[in-house]
Amino acid sequence: MNPLAPTLDPDAARCILWDAIVVGAGCAGALAAQQLAKRGRSVLLVDKAAFPRWKVCGCCINARAQGALRLAGLGALLSAHEAVPLDTLRVAARGRTAALPLPGYSALSREVLDAAIVNAAVQAGAHFLPHAQASLAEVVDEHRIVLLRCAGEEFRVTARLVLAADGLGGRLLRGTDPFDSPSTGDSRIGAGAMAESVPDAYAPGTIYMACGTGGYVGLTRVEDGRLDIAAAFDTAFVKDSGSLARAAERVLLDAGFPPLPSIEDLPWRGTPALTRTASQRYAHRALVLGDAAGYVEPFTGEGMAWALTSALAVAPLADQAIGRFDASTGQAWEQLYRRTVTSRQFICRAMAAALRRPALVQGLVALVSFAPGLAAPAIRHVNQLPAPPQGVQP
Repeated sequence: MNPLAPTLDPDAARCILWDAIVVGAGCAGALAAQQLAKRGRSVLLVDKAAFPRWKVCGCCINARAQGALRLAGLGALLSAHEAVPLDTLRVAARGRTAALPLPGYSALSREVLDAAIVNAAVQAGAHFLPHAQASLAEVVDEHRIVLLRCAGEEFRVTARLVLAADGLGGRLLRGTDPFDSPSTGDSRIGAGAMAESVPDAYAPGTIYMACGTGGYVGLTRVEDGRLDIAAAFDTAFVKDSGSLARAAERVLLDAGFPPLPSIEDLPWRGTPALTRTASQRYAHRALVLGDAAGYVEPFTGEGMAWALTSALAVAPLADQAIGRFDASTGQAWEQLYRRTVTSRQFICRAMAAALRRPALVQGLVALVSFAPGLAAPAIRHVNQLPAPPQGVQP
């Protein structure tokens, strides 16, 4: 895939009073930019990375996430980029294995998915500026100033509204009292890698989930045949193992899954603590969405569903806030975010707690191996389609 080029240069960006500046071009930020651009707003989408870029993620897109894409007018995106249909979750713990039906899932690498949504935002009229570090500055005449560092230069851009979608551990609003996003004390860290050489045992169409004492590892084949590896580990387990690769190797061995060749030679990358909460999801003329608004350890694609549905939910409110932003705007977003995202995270919270008890996990795997239907209510819940946001028709 060719790199995504900026659609304007910094000199042009600083001369425009933008309706919205969206910081972070992942699923949440790119889709929010696309939605606002479709509403006729002038939008600048910025990201610190050059696109396409890989990131730690399971690459599983559940039915809820796919429903959000359809509501955004991007229902053909997955098929256009040859996403791999998924129909089975194979979970293992201490040698016990269960195969669960997984309707309505697909796998698509984040390099392709995020770039495709950025392209959709640009086609809708947004401007994209990659390789730009952003920090939030003061409010002047009811306009929010954002400092951008790009190509060795620092310059100021101005917007009526800023959307902070700068990811897990995002720092855009840090320092804006009382915003904070502390992690929970027992939170695991994320880790991931992409494997080019894949054992035949890891077939397309299945999510493989290995659960062990110090964490869990998910493996999924994506559209180009590579194996995406995404894991969550206790930090003490990683230290005891000596590296992220060895931690993953131990979990796979403990679960009874086949080893991966040259696992230590893969380009492993870690994340900050996964489970975190935001004390407040707004500052004056700024709203926070996506992973930056709080996160819970996901299991099979829930994180992308939360990101996409938060982008759909914020768009109508952001459209109004561009004209008028007051205390009620931030409170409205807090309530809307809790209703559309936080209220749906309880299953992942319960799973995260259960996965810290190996004997319990082993027993649950044994139980659902004999009665797979017991997992159906949880799968239906995470797959429940999102409701259309205000002003959007299905």
